[in-house]
Amino acid sequence: MTVDRRTVLRTTVKLAALASAGGLLTACGDTGRRRADPGSFAVRPGPVDPSGTVDPAWPAGEGPASPAPTASAPAGEGPAPDAAAASAPPVPPVPPVLPPLAAGTPFEVAYGPRTGRNVALTCHGSGDPALAAALLETAEKRGVGLTVMVVGSWLDQQPQMARRILDGGHELGNHTQNHQNISAMSPDRARDEIAQCAERLQRLTGSIGRWFRPSAAQYATPMVREQARAVGYEHVLAFDVDPRDYADPTAAELQRRVLNSVRGGSVVALHLGHRCTVDALPGILDGLAKAGLTPVTASRLCA
Repeated sequence: MTVDRRTVLRTTVKLAALASAGGLLTACGDTGRRRADPGSFAVRPGPVDPSGTVDPAWPAGEGPASPAPTASAPAGEGPAPDAAAASAPPVPPVPPVLPPLAAGTPFEVAYGPRTGRNVALTCHGSGDPALAAALLETAEKRGVGLTVMVVGSWLDQQPQMARRILDGGHELGNHTQNHQNISAMSPDRARDEIAQCAERLQRLTGSIGRWFRPSAAQYATPMVREQARAVGYEHVLAFDVDPRDYADPTAAELQRRVLNSVRGGSVVALHLGHRCTVDALPGILDGLAKAGLTPVTASRLCA
């Protein structure tokens, strides 16, 4: 039988094509079996890149539903979705809004207008935070704002108290960093005592506060006044009524000392962190009301 040469060539080409197709099918089948292996790749397609190509090498359960990570943020190494927010700088605190002081308010205030019926209850800020909170709450229940002259080292231990005081409608001032005898210090050291507390107030509340009060002294010496000005204070807050609650008298005795000495314009020096002060405050407020006196913050007293 005679075979046409062209027929033989056509047959040879068909057989080669079939052989090639069979090899390709075998290779795809191997790939499918490898993807089905739980220890290898998933059966479902991987993420699609912008060109429309499916990435076959995305591990099972690790591919995102949306685009694959870029080379600069590989899977498992890129930032969390909220990483940008977490790394954003903190929002600075909003400083409290204070009433403007009356024209002619002296640099050092020991008392307000004697013809008025307002008095200022001020507290040296340190001590047991639970007792401090109890005193603040007692005042707040009566609608009274206190002026807290805070010690910086206390804020280091109880930073939450700065906002607690302001959020309760009270006023904050500077009572030095370590509550030592500032009048006996060198000018540089005195300025540092004032500046350290001012820095903490600025960081926690957005303001250094309006008032500075010297530690271990009723009034500021000329040197202390100069250092307070250098830090940025325009007013020193002294006081004219000192019932010595730091000596822990009975509540009845503390009430007697305050009410026998206070008069219109008075600035009373009390202390946070003393049980007698907490126990005496309701009676003090009652006595002031009977005398026709209204307790206000130092800024309100001088407004």
